[in-house]
Amino acid sequence: VQLQASGGGMVQAGDSLTLSCVVSSSILSQYDVGWLRQAPGKEREFVAVMRRSGSRTYYADSLKGRFTISRDNAKNTVYLQMNNLKSEDTAVYYCARTRAILSSIRDPKMYDVWGQGTQVTVSS
Repeated sequence: VQLQASGGGMVQAGDSLTLSCVVSSSILSQYDVGWLRQAPGKEREFVAVMRRSGSRTYYADSLKGRFTISRDNAKNTVYLQMNNLKSEDTAVYYCARTRAILSSIRDPKMYDVWGQGTQVTVSS
């Protein structure tokens, strides 16, 4: 398995949730890994990404401050900490790899290999 997301669930508005993505060693060392999501009836959208060096992170402007991406190299795992969840955060969340340059790193089309997704449902 190259990317495997987990940790989704059903929570209430205002709650926090942490998603995990176990990533193969080759991907973690050669690619940037990000989180994207797809809400019902909507297109996939960028959430956050971490450069493979671990030195840079980028977020969707609308989510900055509530979501945090991090990584544990020893566990080959990339996390997405989500705080103060809102009903509009309800979506299937995916982790995926990219080698996009900065100007296109928020474009979901630049992510070529995706994990299976984990459902997050926020009730209000």
